Amino acid sequence: MSEQATDTAAPDTAPDTTEADAEAQPKATETVEFWKQKAREQEARAKSNAKAATKLAEIEESQKSDAEKTAEKLRTLEAEASDARRDAMRYKVAAKFQIGDEDAELFLTGMDEETLTRQATRLTVRETEKKKQGNHVPKEGANPTPSADPSREVVRGLFGGG
Repeated sequence: MSEQATDTAAPDTAPDTTEADAEAQPKATETVEFWKQKAREQEARAKSNAKAATKLAEIEESQKSDAEKTAEKLRTLEAEASDARRDAMRYKVAAKFQIGDEDAELFLTGMDEETLTRQATRLTVRETEKKKQGNHVPKEGANPTPSADPSREVVRGLFGGG
């Protein structure tokens, strides 16, 4: 009987040890090495995709007809001309309202002259209102009058303040 008890006890302790070992070892997805390897794989895939995209763009560019190339160039030039007109209009309005270059870049965002003029007007009105108010701190430099606080009298009596 003692053999049977020993035999049954031995298999029970062995799986407990294996389970404890399994719990102590991290899963493959929890290790730093696993995620480093995954990152390297993704980086290699991204590099190969970038090379393929560049090659595809070159092939498409070489297959364009002269008319398509001319049309694309025309669209690019029209966009640049539009941007130049808008910038010129912005600086014209900024000069009219005496707004600095930094403020013009930041605040004058309209696409037409009417909008730019309204923005410039509002900006200059705010600046003049700000200058009128000035940097005023109420009661700056005024000394408060001592109050008739009884605790103040007690403290002065203890420390000999007069």
